[in-house]
Amino acid sequence: MKKISLVLAFITISICKLSAQQIDSMMNLYAENYQQEKIHIHFDKSIYNKGETIWYKAYVMTGTDLTTYSKNFYVDWFDDQGKLLSHTAAPMFESSARGQFVVPEKYAGKLIHAKAYTNWMLNFDTAFLYNKDLRIDQSQATTTNKTVPVKSITTVQFLPEAGDLVGGINQRIAFLATNQFGIPVNVVGAIKNTKNELIDSFSTDHDGMGVLSLDVNAKETYTAVWTDENKQTHTTPIPVTRAAAATIQVQPLRNKVLFVIKRSADAPDNFKTLNAIAHINQHEIYKSRVNLSVKTSGVGEIPTADLPSGILQITLFDANWVPIAERVVFVNNNDYEFFPDVRVLEKSTKPRGKNKIDVYVSDTTLSNMSMAVTDAGLLTDNSNTIISQLLLAGDIKGYLHNPAYYFSSDVDSVRQHLDLVMLTHGWRRFNWVDIAKSQPPIITNAKDTDFLQIKGSVFGFNKVSGAQLPPYINLILQAKDSSKQMVPLVSVTKSGNFLVRGVTFYDTIRVYYSFNGDKKMTDRAEVRVNSGLTPAPSKLFTAIASSPLLWGFKSIDSIALARSKFFYNEKLRLDKLLAAANLQEVIVKSTTKSAKDILDEKYASGLFTGGDATQFDVVNDPFSLGAIDVFSYLQGRVAGLQINNNGAETSLSWRGGTPEVFLNEIRSDIDQVKSLPMSDVAYIKVFRPPFFGASGGGAGGAIAIYTRKGGDVKQAPGPGNGGLGYQILAGYTPYKEFYSPNYSVNNNSQPDVRTTLYWNPYILTDKKNKTYKIEFYNNDISKRLRVVLEGINAEGKLTRIEKILE
Repeated sequence: MKKISLVLAFITISICKLSAQQIDSMMNLYAENYQQEKIHIHFDKSIYNKGETIWYKAYVMTGTDLTTYSKNFYVDWFDDQGKLLSHTAAPMFESSARGQFVVPEKYAGKLIHAKAYTNWMLNFDTAFLYNKDLRIDQSQATTTNKTVPVKSITTVQFLPEAGDLVGGINQRIAFLATNQFGIPVNVVGAIKNTKNELIDSFSTDHDGMGVLSLDVNAKETYTAVWTDENKQTHTTPIPVTRAAAATIQVQPLRNKVLFVIKRSADAPDNFKTLNAIAHINQHEIYKSRVNLSVKTSGVGEIPTADLPSGILQITLFDANWVPIAERVVFVNNNDYEFFPDVRVLEKSTKPRGKNKIDVYVSDTTLSNMSMAVTDAGLLTDNSNTIISQLLLAGDIKGYLHNPAYYFSSDVDSVRQHLDLVMLTHGWRRFNWVDIAKSQPPIITNAKDTDFLQIKGSVFGFNKVSGAQLPPYINLILQAKDSSKQMVPLVSVTKSGNFLVRGVTFYDTIRVYYSFNGDKKMTDRAEVRVNSGLTPAPSKLFTAIASSPLLWGFKSIDSIALARSKFFYNEKLRLDKLLAAANLQEVIVKSTTKSAKDILDEKYASGLFTGGDATQFDVVNDPFSLGAIDVFSYLQGRVAGLQINNNGAETSLSWRGGTPEVFLNEIRSDIDQVKSLPMSDVAYIKVFRPPFFGASGGGAGGAIAIYTRKGGDVKQAPGPGNGGLGYQILAGYTPYKEFYSPNYSVNNNSQPDVRTTLYWNPYILTDKKNKTYKIEFYNNDISKRLRVVLEGINAEGKLTRIEKILE
């Protein structure tokens, strides 16, 4: 966060010392230890058909910084009835995560709901978890049932500025008119008193929101009489007036915020000395004590030019530090973006034509971006972007309609509309009562600073004929493909617990165990293990019925829906053709595996399978035997990988990080691998950053070296084979690589009807590699392509770029 220097101009101010110091201490504690995370997810597109894959890239921040709190990311996928379809877990790299979810082939719902979070976020108000409804196109479904139009039910909320109406004060009242799905509705109306006299009229200004002013009489009650878009008349009571109190009125301007603190003339003594605190991203930036013992109002300003863009909260307390009023404003200093250059080098909208794009970032800061290229005729939803989500929508409660609009322009009208959002939408990060009591938040979920772990407990050892628990346990981790990793001599505490950190695996593994020095213990004691991942929720999601997507679903762009239907029907037709294909043809096509693909199937397993890697078939490379060691063999063969040989010392570097070295998928050091004769090496894979199998997220990539295998495979350990016990342990959700055909190598005859032409969740640039090169091929249908790039850099700045290729 920016360092903030404020020069305050305020009437009758004296700085708090006693309770204020206590507040300061607690707020600093919150800022340093209890920052709350917020999430944005970049999905590859806005509408999906049954059987399609939803690809996503998640970005996680605390305030204006990349989060350092979490290493694991979760998404719960619900159907439109609130039933949990899948609970997925992914590792985080550079405060981001990737993953996918396949829409079931026979799915009948109109939407799928994604709820995303980290373990740390579960400590706080669940209203700030990430929620997104994704459209599922059912326009191709045939049904004889008539669609019954949904009747709009409009409600209006009246929200006095800062919380309460206070008698004897001219005060602003904001209002928000929506239907039952949260969609804005236009209304007009009038405010009347108990005598049915007209006090003021009102009408919506923008997206169901507006504001009016009222000279509040403490002895009056007020009612709003209003008419909605359907010409229906309604009455709504205005919130009850407080007879003797104080409030704050705020006016955001460019580079400063003006505010007025007022009290009623007959306010008691605790409203005659007031305290004000302002903070942004949980960092306190302003504090004052206001003496209103003689006057009933005071005016001041907070300079905002040096603040980071975001929501500024101003809270007013009475003399006893009881909160009495609160107002939020948005500070927009246009300091939140960085600007990659998306250069289209080669463009083709011909069937299977080749496209080339360079993403160039001029500055030296590490940038972490994602790109999707889709058919431009499909329905697209640009109402919320990485900028509007992480600066605005992720920091307020409830549904916000079209948040991207508030960042579309810097003109005064847009700024005024954004202030209407601040007046009408809830925002609260602090429990002021707890802070006043020096009570930190109750934390039930610790910071998730590790990737997977093997947390184990041993039971029953005290009942085994008085035998003592051995101090060590040996573990063998076996993946589904039978690949194994030995973890010997794991310490067991006196209470029977053990822990292995730095483990990364996908899907499930079997954890075999044996005890050092006591083979009988394996048969008699029970071992239970878990991976440290947050389990699936026990409660179903229940708010689907009020999804904004369900309102007017039939009325969305009919041309875009027809485009989606066309792609889906083409897929069904081609599936039938493929199902009827000659079996012999399938067999012939399966013989086209390269020698490297065969080696990858033979040697690589688990996280090392596939991936973004350069492969080397050392067995069939005659030049390998002329190399001194593995590193001299790789010298100059992998773009971006720097290998420096300085006498007996060898150092590695990639994108400013150091690649980890694995020998037969077990972490090794450089010296061990250098001593390995090349005649023993069969296969090498060099993984580009990030490689999640490496510690710390693999920012430097990885080099995996495999020694030659014979024809024999050792029998896997397990019950009946050595008597080892085991537990099955679930890890990260398996990640599927996005398929992008290369028609310059294999221009096969199967029709191509992909709607997502290119998806890359990790486009990384830094000071040494400022350009990321992209190549992809068109399908057989698309004439216009939509390119969307989103991302974040190491300084917390954001980017979103959208281009149409036609």
